[in-house]
Amino acid sequence: MANAPKPTPAKNEGSSSASNLFATLVIPICIIIGICIFKFVLGDANNFIDNNVENLPKQGNYAGMAYKGGPIVAILIGLLLMTITFSVERMIVISKATGKGSLQAFVTKIQGFLKTNNISSAIAECDKQQGSVANVIKSGLKKYSEVETDSRLDVEQSVLAIQKDIEEATTLEMPMLEQNLTVIATLVSIGTLTGLLGTVTGMIKAFAGLANSGAPDQAALAVGISEALMCTATGIGTSTLAIIMYNILTSKIDKLTYAIDEAGFSIVQTYASTHK
Repeated sequence: MANAPKPTPAKNEGSSSASNLFATLVIPICIIIGICIFKFVLGDANNFIDNNVENLPKQGNYAGMAYKGGPIVAILIGLLLMTITFSVERMIVISKATGKGSLQAFVTKIQGFLKTNNISSAIAECDKQQGSVANVIKSGLKKYSEVETDSRLDVEQSVLAIQKDIEEATTLEMPMLEQNLTVIATLVSIGTLTGLLGTVTGMIKAFAGLANSGAPDQAALAVGISEALMCTATGIGTSTLAIIMYNILTSKIDKLTYAIDEAGFSIVQTYASTHK
């Protein structure tokens, strides 16, 4: 007999393809939106002295200051949008994997049913909870029922069969939760490096203003420093958000994995103790 429901691999392949398509579309869309925000919002003429984008920003106008950060700011805005989008998408996926109710309460209920050897009620509770965690536990419970009626297996073989089934179900369900996390992890480095690139180009412009013969070009100096500082701030902000979200998401995934391990251990221990 199969250790996991047959439709599950196809389901996960479809989810994986959808996730890959999502990532493929989101990256260029965020960059395009970032460019549009840079050009039409930050670059609005009302943000600058005499309504002329060639002039310095109006005093205290941060949108104009950001625009003077140069084209790299547009890329950084796109990276920031990617971080937000992928973080929200992963939050939704992890929330669905957790199921409808409290995960800890669900595991506690499963353990309670196992103590009374009420496997059918435990399976029904999995159907009620739904999500990846419930799917894995349900697979283990079904295997529990199967090996219980299989006279060819001794207790040790039955326990190993249940463990193997839970591991296989986990292998099918859990990797989906980690998809696109690599994108968020990559944005940590890319945000910092892109901000640093903008800082360097801004300082080049600033020093070019100082290098002019005669009096330094104060406008060029101001624009160069503005570009350097705005790119630095945006790059650091993007990387900081990416780091925070990456740690939050990995922590949530670890919590799901722990719940599966806890429930799986209870299933195995219950079988072993009631079939000595």
